[in-house]
Amino acid sequence: MGQWRGALHLVRPETAIRWHRHGFSDFWTWTSHRGRVGRPRVGAELEDLVRTMALANPLWGAPRIHGELLKLGLDISQRTVARLMPRRPKPPSQTWRTFLENHVADLVSVDFFVVPTATFRVLYVFVVLLHHRRQVVRFNVTDSPTSAWTAQQIVEAFPDDSAPRYRLHDRDRIYGGEFRRRVKGMHIDEVLTAPRSPWQNPFAERLIGTIRRELLDHVIVLNEVPVSRHEQIAYPLDFRTTRDDAF
Repeated sequence: MGQWRGALHLVRPETAIRWHRHGFSDFWTWTSHRGRVGRPRVGAELEDLVRTMALANPLWGAPRIHGELLKLGLDISQRTVARLMPRRPKPPSQTWRTFLENHVADLVSVDFFVVPTATFRVLYVFVVLLHHRRQVVRFNVTDSPTSAWTAQQIVEAFPDDSAPRYRLHDRDRIYGGEFRRRVKGMHIDEVLTAPRSPWQNPFAERLIGTIRRELLDHVIVLNEVPVSRHEQIAYPLDFRTTRDDAF
């Protein structure tokens, strides 16, 4: 009984946080790759055939080419056909940066970010940010986000016809279907970022980065309560920046 002191090890708080972060990374990597199969690769000959058909028939879209390939007995999805088709030049239009600058007073950004707990449970934090004055108007936490829950956050963020004209977010499935139906009556036009392009939502990404650097990187979260209590801390954070920095 007198030897228990020899088993003790003293570590700095930063070391415990680093161990937890590495442990969560290894746990998530193991979970996401467990039983993963994926789609089979498309052969080079089929890729060349799709491109040739698209170039030889500029008026054909992915549905038409997909139908012709099925007639030839080639089993391929329409989505894969669309991905393999060569990109055609589009008419010039305003740049993304110009759009954000022109509508800064009528634009709201929404986004999620995740917070791992001490037991590796994942919490989802939802933020609603007005571009004008960089004001956070909604901040909430859940461990099981749904389209209905997300839509309710938008409804509560903009009561009494205070909704802006545009709503900017990524192409996550949680913003489709039921989410669109619930917020349709608020008359907010949807603006989607391009796939895998977080830079097109720069102010929300900067806010999330500030919350991580100033708060979450220095603690290990136990449950939803500590995160939700930091709502008052997150709101007044000074994450305003020049527009050159934001892009």
